[in-house]
Amino acid sequence: MADGAAALSVKTACPYCGVGCGVAAVVTRDGGEGRAVSVAGDPSHPANLGRLCSKGTALGATVGLEGRLLEPTIGGRVAGWTEATALVAKRFRETIAKHGPDSVAFYVSGQILTEDYYVANKLMKGFIGSGNIDTNSRLCMASAVAAHKQAFGADLVPGCYEDLDLADLVVFGGHNAAWTHPVLFRRMEAARARGQKHVVIDPRRTDTAEGADLHLAIAPQSDVRLWNGLLADLIRRGGIDRDYIDAHVNGFDAVEAALAEIDQSPAAVAVDCGVALADLLTFFDLFTANPKTVSLFSMGANQSAQGVAKGLSILNAHLATGRIGKPGACPFSITGQPNAMGGRETGGMANTLAGHMDFDPADRDRVARFWGAPNTTRKPGLKAVDMFEAVHDGRIKAIWVMATNPAVSMPDASRVREALAKCPFVVVSDCIADTDTTAFADVKLPALAWGEKDGTVTNSERRISRQRALFAAPGQARPDWRIIADVAKAMGFDGFGWGTQASVFREWARLTAYENEGRLLNLSGLTALGPDGYATLRPVQWPVAADGTGTARLFVEGRFQTPDGRARMIPTRPRGPADAVDAVYPLSLNTGRIRDQWHTMTRTGLAADLCRHAPEPFVEMHQVDAEAAGIREGALTRVVTRRGEAVALARITDRQRPGGVFMPMHWTDAFAPSGRSNALIAPNVDPTSGQPEFKHTPARIRAYRETWKGFFLSRDILGAPTGQDLVWRRIPQDACQQHEFAGRGDTDQRDAVRKVLSRGLIGEVVAYEDPGSGSRREAWVRDGRLVAVLFMTTTGRLPPRDWLADLFSMPVLSRDARSALLFGRPPGAPVDKGPLVCVCLKVGAKAVQAAIVAGALDPDAVGAVTGAGTNCGSCRPEIARMIATASLASPVKETVDVA
Repeated sequence: MADGAAALSVKTACPYCGVGCGVAAVVTRDGGEGRAVSVAGDPSHPANLGRLCSKGTALGATVGLEGRLLEPTIGGRVAGWTEATALVAKRFRETIAKHGPDSVAFYVSGQILTEDYYVANKLMKGFIGSGNIDTNSRLCMASAVAAHKQAFGADLVPGCYEDLDLADLVVFGGHNAAWTHPVLFRRMEAARARGQKHVVIDPRRTDTAEGADLHLAIAPQSDVRLWNGLLADLIRRGGIDRDYIDAHVNGFDAVEAALAEIDQSPAAVAVDCGVALADLLTFFDLFTANPKTVSLFSMGANQSAQGVAKGLSILNAHLATGRIGKPGACPFSITGQPNAMGGRETGGMANTLAGHMDFDPADRDRVARFWGAPNTTRKPGLKAVDMFEAVHDGRIKAIWVMATNPAVSMPDASRVREALAKCPFVVVSDCIADTDTTAFADVKLPALAWGEKDGTVTNSERRISRQRALFAAPGQARPDWRIIADVAKAMGFDGFGWGTQASVFREWARLTAYENEGRLLNLSGLTALGPDGYATLRPVQWPVAADGTGTARLFVEGRFQTPDGRARMIPTRPRGPADAVDAVYPLSLNTGRIRDQWHTMTRTGLAADLCRHAPEPFVEMHQVDAEAAGIREGALTRVVTRRGEAVALARITDRQRPGGVFMPMHWTDAFAPSGRSNALIAPNVDPTSGQPEFKHTPARIRAYRETWKGFFLSRDILGAPTGQDLVWRRIPQDACQQHEFAGRGDTDQRDAVRKVLSRGLIGEVVAYEDPGSGSRREAWVRDGRLVAVLFMTTTGRLPPRDWLADLFSMPVLSRDARSALLFGRPPGAPVDKGPLVCVCLKVGAKAVQAAIVAGALDPDAVGAVTGAGTNCGSCRPEIARMIATASLASPVKETVDVA
């Protein structure tokens, strides 16, 4: 931004979850001193009405250029675009010529824009002639897609966010909305104030479950049994809508017959689901009594080897009761990525063509005609798990990974790494230079990041929004669509000569309208958008009519996208997990997300504040399981499955169901190489959707039993010392990097680690060592500034890190700070803020607890005292839980007025 230039607010969209929040961004610095942007929610955007969660609020901390991939590289050396593009085109062309089109593949991402998705799909399916393009949405939404297609005739989400405001009952099926979609959860909090009821179906007592009217902590993989039991109960009660079924639904009789195959009594269902009969009947009563019901389902339902059956069971309950296409009533699959929906629309999945068209001859030929691509593939390609297995066994010999990190995010991630290492040619286009996946790249191509991207995304309610650029492209970074189009042209293909992303979008919109005689995905009202219309496009829900009007709800008239216009109820049958627990692996490992992190932390890991609520990998377990394994709170714990082992901090809690453990999925080699959870996950998939089972893997836990531990604070990012067998974690702080480590070696190991960490440090060294206690403390100071701090111990406790980390922000250490360095705390009484609760305003647990003790008895009162929860509100469920815990520990005594 030029000196004196007015700062303009740019309306764009958040790059995180599928809510699709509008963002108002103002560039405050763009020049020699780096880049900075202030971020606020866009109050005019229908998805969020001005709210942002902690991740969206922290977007301004992620726009710097540190760690960015800014120029193409070939074999680790810097190259120009001409050379890199020519090499990628040549290697793909030669591989196809020698081994056929199915010997190459693209693996893409819900992080790229709709225009990018469209171009990638057109190249692979239309011109290369293979179906081998799949997306990381396969890991998130594929089961919901398959269920939608079977029931509705196409991948169609019927509801909208307004339904969450209007519903009298919201059922969360495997969906911790308070953490994964907090802006929507805030909307539902407001609805609760008028009486909306919440039921949560989840083995864990999440923050969403904590404040719900009813929590059903079902046994793993008992979802189908639960929903089928509900439908059977509705039939018994006369709670189904016979008129709606007769007019609009096929398959009811077959579903009813399948239900009759086993005992559907509430008592039997309660036993099989592992819930109390009274709680089950409460759920049945609530569902029966509230026609305005929204069933939100997400990863807990989808990420399963029976995910399609789970989704169909939910859809069956809504179709049988006519709770679809009506205000406040629908089944609602909520997406996890900002453009998972856009990828599904454009054919980013291996088993679909663009525009919600499939591989039947009529659809395939229609797409081929539109593209002028006679070699358009006639069959689906390989889905994600099968794709990387084909890379591993040599069937796929060249793969291009775009904007995703499968070396971390895929199940059985170690085997995926083996596959990438064996693959003859790996291309990765990304905005980050060094990820677990770029480590395997023969060619790295620099792509744009949020704040530079310019195009469209589609959120969970089918709403198309614009992501707009705030900064010029840095270095040699380019839009993904252009990178792909340039490779396509270098391969000799026509049809990729767009000049702008607006031109790509117009072509995509025209495809949706082309020979459209009933497809609901129709952007006919956007086909004539000129550059100005595209630049100023307002959020709109598809289908988009010729006059540009969007559509809030689908199936309002009871007509579906099936040949006869009727929805289809599909029989589902409960079955056990693909892998059963046993004496060797007696626990069920469940993996998922946490509140303030996103996928593999390549963006959120840049924002120090987002790393404070849960700074390290952890494993949640019930007290019973912890005691059986001899594990105490906060201890390093080995989590072992048949696929591998991870080490994480133990969190012992009654929020976890006995017999189950939970690990987050976010950590990578860059942050915690020993804490990667997905390396533990078996590659079991749903047989229809191909979506992996992330919610149940047989596991066991054991204490790590380190012999020593320590931490190292420095201004530089360090990786784990090689060859030392350490449990290593890196936690970004505002002015330094915090490195935690532990080992099971002797003095030689400690000395070797100390030697590596201190290498290259210049400055005055202040040191203390006590061989008797195995304690070593050192600090390096140069020109009055703190350079690094090292603490190690074999027997003692380590001080809190906050005060030491804050010293790195001081231009010159004060005398008191310098004298207290090796104590690790300031003179006087230690200040312990506790774990960070409110990221936005940096309010720790101790401040919240003090407010509660002083009489703040609800989240609003705590917010009035501390500020916590008053910005994005993501921490409000946690504050409510802290209040509830405090009230149980110290019940308020009732007083009686006898005057």
